[in-house]
Amino acid sequence: MASTYSSNIRLTKQGDGDNPNTWGEVLNGVLSLVDQAITDYTVVSIGSTNSVVLTNNNGSPDQARSATIEFAGSIGGAETSIFVYIPAKPKIYAVRNAVSANTTASDALILKVAGNDGVTVAAGNNFYISNGTSVFSVGNQGTAGSRDVGVCTTNIPDTSLADIRYVPTSVSSTIVAEKHFTKYVNVVGASASSAAGIKVGTNARAYNTITTIVSASACITIDFAVGNNFLTTLGANKTLKAPANAVAGQTGSIYLVQDGTGSRTLSYNTVWKFPNGSVPVATTTSAGVDLIAYSARSATTIDAVMLKDFKR
Repeated sequence: MASTYSSNIRLTKQGDGDNPNTWGEVLNGVLSLVDQAITDYTVVSIGSTNSVVLTNNNGSPDQARSATIEFAGSIGGAETSIFVYIPAKPKIYAVRNAVSANTTASDALILKVAGNDGVTVAAGNNFYISNGTSVFSVGNQGTAGSRDVGVCTTNIPDTSLADIRYVPTSVSSTIVAEKHFTKYVNVVGASASSAAGIKVGTNARAYNTITTIVSASACITIDFAVGNNFLTTLGANKTLKAPANAVAGQTGSIYLVQDGTGSRTLSYNTVWKFPNGSVPVATTTSAGVDLIAYSARSATTIDAVMLKDFKR
């Protein structure tokens, strides 16, 4: 009776009476192929053509039988997508995608069974299953920043209630429910034209770093979009201009520090309003420190009060 092969991973099935003098050798070959199917790591280099067919041999080593397959090489140039064809047999594939895409974001490595739709292989280490017709990704999480949780029951992964509290880190997200933090949150990486340095600590303590304003001109211009608290040293007589990007409801403070000479005066744009309409006069002593506490009633009306001459 002639030998045949198993249907999925193509192992030799010896027929009755076959290989009377070499059956042990054939059996060892089968065991080697089982070893390949369970533990082997095969590197497949893709070329410049638009498709790669994984080898699948009956009774001898091949690429498709390997437990883990690494795809290497690069996509680009004439082809933006390269199709990798696997046998039309059920199997689990552990895949390391080390292929580089060197032209556009549309470059893709696609795993498929001939004549059927495939699946784009994500970069890095992933698992895929085939039912002999279609290919499916299995729990590919990607990077932490891409791990979105949808709103349907099919989108929710198995997790504890304590862990349903994270949002993607690499894309814009909106938090629509209350969040409680037991450690401080430090917002970093902001530019000079955006809000930065906001820290939320324990006991609902929130604070904003002090932004130093350096002005070589006769006017001091403060950008309220940068923060809430500011400090400027008066090295000459100055005028505090209308702040840029003022928004109703913003509150904060402005430290005024006299330089080593002192006697510097401060005038105000008309958007600055004071109690009883009395414009405050800054402390004039050398190194004197005053504090203006402000609250934006509107974008063009800033209510303020000066606390003067801080010292011990």
